[in-house]
Amino acid sequence: MVKQTAGRNQLGDFAPKFAQLNDDILFGEVWNRPGLSLKLRSILTVTVLVSKGLVDSSFQFHLMSAKKNGVTKSEMAEILTHVAFYAGWPNAWAAFRMAVEVYKDAPGVDGGMFGLGAPNDAYAQYFDGKSYLNPLTDPKETIFLANVTFEPGCRNHWHIHHAKSGGGQILLCTDGRGWYQTLGEEARELHPGDVVYIPAGVKHWHGAAKDSWFSHIAFEAPGEDCSTEWCKRVENIEYNALEKKKGKV
Repeated sequence: MVKQTAGRNQLGDFAPKFAQLNDDILFGEVWNRPGLSLKLRSILTVTVLVSKGLVDSSFQFHLMSAKKNGVTKSEMAEILTHVAFYAGWPNAWAAFRMAVEVYKDAPGVDGGMFGLGAPNDAYAQYFDGKSYLNPLTDPKETIFLANVTFEPGCRNHWHIHHAKSGGGQILLCTDGRGWYQTLGEEARELHPGDVVYIPAGVKHWHGAAKDSWFSHIAFEAPGEDCSTEWCKRVENIEYNALEKKKGKV
């Protein structure tokens, strides 16, 4: 949900109608129409602004919005490279200078040291938000390890790793800021270097903080008859309560 007050803040007295159209129609209605995702709307807006050579403070705002809406650093670099051939090399250079600044403090945006990987489409139904999976080992040869990256606000559903014996899951946090929670216990904030061991049979969820990308290496501990049971989603009200408690929103 996009909410905007810049029009009223900056032009409310001078041009109240323009301010109202900017805040309520453009951002209040157009940006919130269901036909396109916020990420795609950000990509389209950035492309149009670069094409028109409008690389100013408003462009910086839209770059920041694009990052918030899930456009990764590598995706933005590819977008601007592509647009350069249609919108002009100088326009692209100007856009790149600003993009470098906007994306310089974006931990985890490219998956950290182990790489972003591909969209985690096979498990998308069990995630709220976009996640990425970069396999690090071949499960046919050894224990399967994968770098999992969550865009800001993304988290998986409550789930349980079952095993007849042994089993469970281990998370090695590598980049960004995230959350882990066991059912009935207080959520734990995660940072690079943190390790989480989740015994078999424990109901839990994990994912990114609302304002940060987050990456961890995940692997199942060896066990007999291992399986995963996916449960209900983590509701927005309980997820947002974590961020409010930490003073992040």
